[in-house]
Amino acid sequence: MIQGNELPDPDKFPDADVVIFDGECNFCKSQIRTLHRLDCCGTRLAFIALQDPRVEEQYPDLTHEMMMEQMYLVDQAGNRHGGSEAVRYLTRRLPTLWLAAPALHLPGTARLWRWLYQQVAKRRYKLAGKSCDGDACKVHFD
Repeated sequence: MIQGNELPDPDKFPDADVVIFDGECNFCKSQIRTLHRLDCCGTRLAFIALQDPRVEEQYPDLTHEMMMEQMYLVDQAGNRHGGSEAVRYLTRRLPTLWLAAPALHLPGTARLWRWLYQQVAKRRYKLAGKSCDGDACKVHFD
C-alpha cells in the first residue's frame, strides 16, 4: 500500500492506468494528490511526472509540447486520453467519480469541457505557481 503522500509508481503498479502530469506545476500536483485520494482502492491509477525520463522512453508518441498542454492518461490497452477526455475517462474508471459522469458525458458537451480544460491548463501556473526555475516551466499563453 502507498505510504503518506507517495504516489503509486507505474513500475510498482504495472496493472494500473498511468496518469502523466506536469510535475513542476503546483496546481497539477494538488489535483493529482486529490485524484490519488479518489482512487479509493489505490490500485487503479499510477502517476508519473512528464519530466521523468521514463516518459520519453515509454511514451515516445507524446511530445513534450503535447504534455505541457494537457495531462495524459494511458489506459491498460495503451489508449491515450488527453485533457478533458482523460477527466471523462476517469469518471467512468473511479467509482468515487461516478456521480460526475452524467454531467461530463451529456451529448454535445464534449467541446465545452475541452474548452474549459484548456482554459485552466493555460493558466495553471498563474493559479498556483510552479516549482521550478528558469524557462523550463514556461507556458505560452495565447
